[in-house]
Amino acid sequence: MATLLSRSVHIGEVVRNARVFNFKNWRDASQRGMGEIENMEPLLQIVSELFALLEEREVDYLLVGGIALLQYMEGRNTEDIDLIVAISDLRKLPEIAISHQDDDFARGEYRGLRIDFLLTRNRLFDYVRRHQATRQPFVERSIACATVNGLLLLKLYALPALYRLRNFARVGLYENDVATLLQSYRPALPPLFDELKEHLSADDLQSVREVVEDIERRIARFEKQ
Repeated sequence: MATLLSRSVHIGEVVRNARVFNFKNWRDASQRGMGEIENMEPLLQIVSELFALLEEREVDYLLVGGIALLQYMEGRNTEDIDLIVAISDLRKLPEIAISHQDDDFARGEYRGLRIDFLLTRNRLFDYVRRHQATRQPFVERSIACATVNGLLLLKLYALPALYRLRNFARVGLYENDVATLLQSYRPALPPLFDELKEHLSADDLQSVREVVEDIERRIARFEKQ
């Protein structure tokens, strides 16, 4: 089984670099003026302030998504921060402007930093926050972060909906994340399927099983070579 990456992840730098190297941001900035690109340096401070605010308000959050994945694998790139929180905790953060919210998700912005919230109204999100959490050292501070199993549960849970939306780019990204985690950490799969059975329809669960079986065959071919 692989061990955790030894380097400390700097969340502010990850977000800043993702924006700097996103061609779309440069194209948009050239149309509106270069101020948006030039103002990316404060992101490092803004990210630190966000996590300090979460601690100060005693928000019971869990870091997931691309930033959390960087504790376990290299090469992930993301411009936003993903957190699992309860609605009651989200109300403790009036500084975050919420632009969209439904039963399971909310999107907000804190001083130009985009934050996607997974809400604990969703029983799987609540399970991951309660039972698949660990503290990981980041450059900014020690942060409550999803485990490998927690991240796999979230990725696998999301795949059937992405298939129905025909979101090929996101499907490819998620399947690659799943494949990398499975190959690197060799988690026990039956407990993951047992948990997903509580949150997915029988058809969706069978679809997820088939995806994992296909990924395992690809891993076996890769390792044989």
